[in-house]
Amino acid sequence: MSIRKSSLLFPRTSNWVGAGALGAAMLATTALPSMADEALADLVESVSPSVVTVIAEQKAAPAPAQGQEFNFQGHPFEEFFKRFGGPEGFQMPDRGPGQGLGSGFVLDEDGYIVTNHHVVDSADTVTVRLNDDRTFEAEVVGTDPLTDIAVLKIDAGESLQAVQLGDSDVIRVGEDVVAIGNPFGLSSTVTTGIVSAKGRNISEGPYAEFIQTDAAINKGNSGGPLFNMDGEVIGVNSAIYSPSGGSVGLGFAVTSNIVDHITSDLRDDGQVSRGWLGVSIQNVSPQLAAALGIDETSGALVSDVVDGSPADGTLQQGDVILTFNDEPVDSSSDLPILVGTTKVGSESVLTVLRDGQEQQIELTIGQHQSAEAQVDGSVDDKLEGTSLGVTVAPLTETARAEMGVAETVDGVVVTDLQPESPAAKAGLQRGDVIVRLGGQDTISPDALKTALESEKTDPALLLINRGGNQIFVAVEIV
Repeated sequence: MSIRKSSLLFPRTSNWVGAGALGAAMLATTALPSMADEALADLVESVSPSVVTVIAEQKAAPAPAQGQEFNFQGHPFEEFFKRFGGPEGFQMPDRGPGQGLGSGFVLDEDGYIVTNHHVVDSADTVTVRLNDDRTFEAEVVGTDPLTDIAVLKIDAGESLQAVQLGDSDVIRVGEDVVAIGNPFGLSSTVTTGIVSAKGRNISEGPYAEFIQTDAAINKGNSGGPLFNMDGEVIGVNSAIYSPSGGSVGLGFAVTSNIVDHITSDLRDDGQVSRGWLGVSIQNVSPQLAAALGIDETSGALVSDVVDGSPADGTLQQGDVILTFNDEPVDSSSDLPILVGTTKVGSESVLTVLRDGQEQQIELTIGQHQSAEAQVDGSVDDKLEGTSLGVTVAPLTETARAEMGVAETVDGVVVTDLQPESPAAKAGLQRGDVIVRLGGQDTISPDALKTALESEKTDPALLLINRGGNQIFVAVEIV
């Protein structure tokens, strides 16, 4: 089984009864609409105009010219050709344009649209189709891969009908929910279900929290809204858990409270500003609790404090963080979300358990240090335009702890890749740690840029760390 980005939607099946008079009576009874049915129909009718289809397109890629190497990615014999090369006289055909479909919803009447990051990632053009079939080219205002949220903007020439974001903290397990989206481009498909669980962590990053639902969510529903019965969006459908790719009743939506924070930031300047403490944390296991002499296994245990961080000189190794701004920290996964959605520069109060005593600690929230730095050029005229086509971030202690990177590994983290870039063609992936380029260590984005500028070998040899394994990758420099 695997977590897959969401898409398909199939209506719930009904159990038909058709045996004798009793069956006929039951069919006759169920044929009459109940008050609940009418309420659901009214809800769907009221919010459907705000649900949109998002069409993401990539341009066609021409076949390589004579003497150029082929990119065999996606070809049925990809691995064979990578190892042994293409047969003599082989001509790779042009790659046709690609198109992906997702869903979204109108956030406000000015034309701001919410969808998933993975729906529009790497797209050359993005089009939004409204419920009335009008289409508009969309501007990508900003995206946040760490929560899989993107904000688009269209100019419809008039005010659009928007939906309201609800409070995902107050929704309860067992409440009815409605998902509306566009599986396989079938617009305005509606499914219903319940909230199966709250606060799910599905290994999609430390800053995303998910609502689990059994409402059918499949390919094409990504970015679509999950409504409560008041017609408020309480989640953005993002992923499914499935052994086959189809819905099995395990869908996941990013909570509306996180969406509210992320979309506000993206609309402001196209980027997300995250709060930062500067600590490495872990769960309190029963064994650790016994060793620490405490009774409870809740809280986040501080295993390291970053020098110069907001926590430096305030928090200590061995502290157990119990609350953050009066919000309980039940496990280590709670803290990054609470801190990340806190305004940079604000004063926060933490309750910590230190040496068996609870203490109140105040500190000022800093700016998350993994701000992305683009490595795509050189000041040397002879190397101007030299690029790997990657976006990288420093490997901070926090990032190291979150990604499980060993203390002996230094480098920069790949946070994004340009389509068809040298790095993408060489097989680099998001989350890879670039340790060395050529003979130079790349302990920071600036060090990577310096190594790139001075590299004389083409292709260049990169040493990367992926999942704890060190591997070499040859990358052409353009």
